[in-house]
Amino acid sequence: MTITTPSGTTRIISADCHICEPPHVFENVPAAFLDRTPKMVRGLDGGDGWSFDGAPPKRTFGIEATAGQAAGNLKISGLRFDEIMPGNYNGAAHLADMDMDGIDVSVVYPSSAIFTYVDPDRDLALACMRSYNDWMLQEFAGDAAGRIVGLPMLPVDDGMDVCVAEFERCQALGAKAMFVPGFPVQPYNSPYFDPLYARAAETGIPLTFHRTFGGKPQDADFDEVINQQITTAGTVYRFFAAIKPFTYMVMSGVFARHPELKFVGAEVNFGWLPFWAQTMEQNFDIRSAFVDEKSVGTQMRPTDHLGRNLFVTVLDDYVGFGLIEKFPYLADTAMYSSDYPHSVTLWPNSRTHIEKLSQGVDPVAVEKILSGNAARVYGV
Repeated sequence: MTITTPSGTTRIISADCHICEPPHVFENVPAAFLDRTPKMVRGLDGGDGWSFDGAPPKRTFGIEATAGQAAGNLKISGLRFDEIMPGNYNGAAHLADMDMDGIDVSVVYPSSAIFTYVDPDRDLALACMRSYNDWMLQEFAGDAAGRIVGLPMLPVDDGMDVCVAEFERCQALGAKAMFVPGFPVQPYNSPYFDPLYARAAETGIPLTFHRTFGGKPQDADFDEVINQQITTAGTVYRFFAAIKPFTYMVMSGVFARHPELKFVGAEVNFGWLPFWAQTMEQNFDIRSAFVDEKSVGTQMRPTDHLGRNLFVTVLDDYVGFGLIEKFPYLADTAMYSSDYPHSVTLWPNSRTHIEKLSQGVDPVAVEKILSGNAARVYGV
């Protein structure tokens, strides 16, 4: 698909979309686990949601599936599964919704399946994670002719041997990228991850996290992750969720050890990047004699990793687009997304949003953000 913008006609890739898992997503587990898998059940508010422990769901469908909903049905929660758009869980329907929005390729993230990262029954959790990965790669994205990049989940907290084995299994199933949780037990700058990073760099497969999706935060006030509550404050905070892992990965030499590794922070926008990069550069010069990349033999500056190793996905970030002329690396780092089918989605109005966002912006930069960066990161 192509779209006409003030800069001409160009391809569009949405580097951050989602699904809502269907009731059968965890059925491809060994027979011994079938009676214990998470189930979609009716909640107390009349909507449907996922129960991981047999109790009523903490949240039912709502804000994560509002695309296509009538104005009077834009609920925080309380939607039944049969009320949400089939594009949430059916690959063919997802393609049709992409076509409606002028999207050529969609990179698709998980939804409720991320709670397998915090399930205390790790054998069951791993079986469910593998079942989800099979569903995503073989059913949802399997017949999409390469237009859907489904992200299988990697069990990063269950030992690197288990994690790398699932990486290899998913690669064999055709995965072009892999999902890692926003809150791993060990931070992403830890040498623990080196075997995974080595394989990701060798294969050219990017690793991507989505704000605070997946894992258990150390802080007790993360409303969405712990209590599955949606708040405006939490939504705002999560746009800055990439700062900590990005900073520690750069300063601890992760990309010096793995110069071909590509790491994506999804749904964080990019207006904050110049100040962050400035702060990185200042501290690199002033304090880098302590622990940083100079100690592991690289001459790269922190900002050099933007658009080479580190990438972000962006929506209608007018501040970010307005900074591109002064900070050209932004155009190499950002990847457009519609965030279908969430409440902040630009679907099905990507054309209108892009026309506004690209006003006065270098056409070459616009094309990089709309498709060029995602094409080279995901190989599509």
